[in-house]
This record gives sequence, structure tokens and C-alpha cells, in this order.
Amino acid sequence: MTHILLVEDEVKIARLIELELSYEGYQVSVAYDGLTALTAARELNLDLIVLDWMLPGMSGLEICRRLRSTGNQVPIILLTAKDEVSDRVAGLDAGADDYVVKPFSIEELLARVRANLRRIKETTGENILKFADLSLNRLTREVYRSQRLIELTAKEFDLLDYLLSHPRQVITRDRILEEVWGYDFMGDSNIIEVYIRYLRLKLEANNEKRILQTVRGVGYVLRD
Repeated sequence: MTHILLVEDEVKIARLIELELSYEGYQVSVAYDGLTALTAARELNLDLIVLDWMLPGMSGLEICRRLRSTGNQVPIILLTAKDEVSDRVAGLDAGADDYVVKPFSIEELLARVRANLRRIKETTGENILKFADLSLNRLTREVYRSQRLIELTAKEFDLLDYLLSHPRQVITRDRILEEVWGYDFMGDSNIIEVYIRYLRLKLEANNEKRILQTVRGVGYVLRD
């Protein structure tokens, strides 16, 4: 499970963000001051840090600098009320990967989280995704169910790639539309159901066990 460290000294804001990240399927650790955050960032196996700029004990900017000085390259999204160009530059120069200005919508923050996680995954060479007896190779664009090669169209492949990137997580239709078809997709409203059906026909062509399941009223999940 993707592990995110959330660093925010305002308890109500931290709780709101923690709940939203947890609902999206992430494992979340929370720190409320700079020194605790720095220790957690060094000791935990993290995939991303959401870091407030203004913190008791040590600023988010100083945490960025210290982590980068020791070679820690975990993606960092900086949260701040500072909106001047010079402040943005200071945050990025300190080592932050992204910058979200308060007040922000939770949807914007979640989109930034997904984008940064996607970017780091693309640069770490995770080219083969596996779940149960299903495997997908991003380089060759081949999909196998056990030893059986499955021929997929480009969009079927993209949809399966996205689902395999989030195993056992219930993914909503809106999120699939945003991530696979594009946020402003204006096509057939039943497009996801159509492609899910196509995938199932191909994944279960030899009467294999159904692993692409529907969660009624919510979305879809890969579950063995």
C-alpha cells in the first residue's frame, strides 16, 4: 500500500486530509510538528510527503533541505499560504516537488498526490505489474493470464494498467474517467461499463476466476 506522511499542525485540517487520503486507499502517517516529521521521514518507508510550510519546531522548508541534503528523494508536496513567486521559488529550490496554496480544495490536493505518485512510478522502472495470475508488461504491452497471452486494444490495456496499479482498492467511475480517459472526457457515459465488459470477456475466456469485480453504486476493484 502506498504510504504517505502528512505533516500539518492544524489538527482539524490534518484530520480532514488524513480521512480523504485514507478513503483513496493510501496508508497515512501524521506528524504535527517539524522535528517529529523529520524523524518520521527518515525512519519510515514513504512514497510521498504532504508537508505544511509553517510548523512548530522546524519549518517545512528546513525539513525539505535536510532530507535532500542526505539524498532522500521521496516526493514532497508543500502546503502553504505563501503565494508570492519568490516563495514558490524558495520552496522548489529547497527540494519540494510540488506546491499547493492554502486555501485549497481537497480534490486539487488529491490530484497533485496522484500526479506525483504517477511521475515517480514512471521513473522507477516499475514496468511489470502483477496481481494473482495476471501480469502486465508496460514495455512490451503484453498481458498474460497464467501462460495465456491476452490481446488487448490500447484503451483496454490502459484501463487494466490503471486497475493493476491500485490492486484491492475500489476505484470510482469518476476517478477512472479522469485518469484513463481524461478529466474533460465528454463521450458515452457508459464507456467504462463497456470496457469493463470487454476486459472480463478476455480475462475470463478460459473460464478463469473473476478478479475484476463490481462494487455496486461505487466502482470496480481487482480482488482475488
